[in-house]
Parts: sequence; structure tokens; C-alpha cells
Amino acid sequence: MDNPIRRRSIKAGLPPGTLVYTGEKGKEHVRITVIDYDETHFQERELETIEECFPFRDTPTATWINIDGIHKGDIIESIGRHFGVHPLVLEDLMSTGQRPKMENYDDYVFIVLRMLTYHEQEDEIEDEQVSLIIGRNFVVSFQESEGDIFDPIRERIRNDGGRVRKMKADYLTYVLMDVIVDNYFAIVEKLGEKAESLEDEMLDHPMPATMHEVNLLRRKVIFLRKAIWPLREAISALQRGESSLFSDTTLLYFRDLHDHSIQLIDTIETLREIISDMLNLYLSSVSNRLNQIMKVLTIISTIFIPLTFIAGIYGMNFEFMPELKWRLGYPIILSVMFLIGISMLVSFKKRRWF
Repeated sequence: MDNPIRRRSIKAGLPPGTLVYTGEKGKEHVRITVIDYDETHFQERELETIEECFPFRDTPTATWINIDGIHKGDIIESIGRHFGVHPLVLEDLMSTGQRPKMENYDDYVFIVLRMLTYHEQEDEIEDEQVSLIIGRNFVVSFQESEGDIFDPIRERIRNDGGRVRKMKADYLTYVLMDVIVDNYFAIVEKLGEKAESLEDEMLDHPMPATMHEVNLLRRKVIFLRKAIWPLREAISALQRGESSLFSDTTLLYFRDLHDHSIQLIDTIETLREIISDMLNLYLSSVSNRLNQIMKVLTIISTIFIPLTFIAGIYGMNFEFMPELKWRLGYPIILSVMFLIGISMLVSFKKRRWF
């Protein structure tokens, strides 16, 4: 989870539409793959140059062009020039700190998503921007680097199974977005399990290290909320049918996807409340523990106050103190002090002060 604000500062003062890559994953080569299919036809290959994907724009089949690596401005500019993409859209492609959104143009739709991957061993969430340009018969996806969560979709297309081979590019867009949203559910589930574990630990042994873990969990939940909350707005705009590129049949699926996004937001809000309660629980536990310690110390101090008073009196160096000449004076005074202490303990016990 990095800071996109810091990276966007390199664009200060540049004119709108300037292609500047603001990400950090720009060391790999650009990998271009094409999957072209319909109900009876399938073709998949990796391209050497960006120009090889241009003929797929006007094919009657559905085409998925995936580009791994958006750090080369000349490639992005070539795609924009051939597919008729606005320069501001190309700028957003290379500005990797974009919030999820949907923009409807005359002959294409531009969608920005956040693809999140949870690494359980490192307890970290990896964030990557995924941008989609959807045309009548094609979907062009842009990713920062190789490796994604779309392999199940590729297998479904290869194996000629399911509905995806029978549908067009609009349904492929839904499938890609659905996989990203389903992955959010898996991450939320992992964070929920982590919250339950920390809550049990908080009740048993509240420690500063536990408080640190709770704060890290709170940051992850806020980060996840930032990725999902605006996504609901983008899905809502799609399922309302604001673009003519999406058929009525596909809009029904986007309606279901919109319900999933609302469910995600509700779950995240519940998780945020749980974490907030955990913080209050930690403070209350520490306060109660301190109160218990102070109560024990107060009881001990209260018992020793009269004993200290008696010891102070007989510690004075007066010559005419009658008890000083008693043979049994010392054991009598000790017995009196002992009885006072026992009687105070019994009194505190009856009052249920401890």
C-alpha cells in the first residue's frame, strides 16, 4: 500500500494529456497478448509489436487485448491513436493513482479498477491499477506488470465452457470486473478472521503489540474501502445503461454486480466498527487493569496507615512513656497492630472492595 499522492507530484506543471507514468513497476518489458473468440472460433497469441493488435479492432468476433506494462508512452500513444482514445484517457491510464471510475464516450467506455492481492505470509495488500477500454467488439485491458487474477477467465475461454464464448465484449467486461469484486470478498474475509483473532487476544492479554496490529488492520480496511466505495458508483452507472455498448442481457449481470459491491461496503463498514470497538476495548482494558493495580495498592496503603501511626508514636524518644517499662509492651503493641490489620482486611472483604 503506497502513497499515490507522492507519485503524482512529478506531473506538476505539465499540460493536460501529457503521458507520464507515475507508477513504480516500470522495469519489465511490455507484454501484449490477444484472445480472439466467438462461439465456434478461438485464437490466443502473444504479440511482438503493438501494431499487430490493430486489425482486431474491427473483427466481428470478441477480442480481449491485454497489455502488461504501461510505462512506455509511445505504446500507449499508438493505441490511443488507432483506437480513437482521448488524450486525457491515455493520461489516466499512465497515472496509476486513479480512483475507480467509469467514463462514457461516444464509441467506447473507459473503466478504472483497483486489483488487490492479499499476501497472507507478509500480511500485506498489493495494489495495482487495471484500466479497461471497451469498444463494440473489443476490450483492451492495461496492467502495470505481469501477473493477475484473470487466469480462471482465460481458462473458461480456452475450454469453450460457460456463457463467455457466446457473448460479446460487454459480457467480457462484466466477467473481468466480477473476478476483481470476488477477490475483494476473499480479502475482506481474511481481514475479518484477523479481526476476530485480535479481538480474542485483546480480551485475554491486551498488549501494546496487539494495539499496533489493530492499527495496521485499520489501515488495511480503510485502504480497501477507498478501492470499493467509488467502484459502486461506476457499476451503478453501467447497470443504468448509460452506454449503448452494453446489451440489456449484460446489464442484468451488472445489476447483480452492483448488489455485490453494496454487500462489500456493508461488510467493510461493519469491520470498521468492530476495529473501532477494539480500540475502545483496548483502552478500557488498560484502564481497568490500572484501576485494579491502584485498588490493590490503595488497600495496602490504607492498612498500613494506622500501623504507621502506631509505629510513629512509639518511635518518639520521650523518656516518660509508661509502655516503655512494660515487660509485655512490645508483644502487646505488635498484637494490636496485627489485629488492626486483620480487622481492616475483614471489613474490606465484607464491603466487597476486593
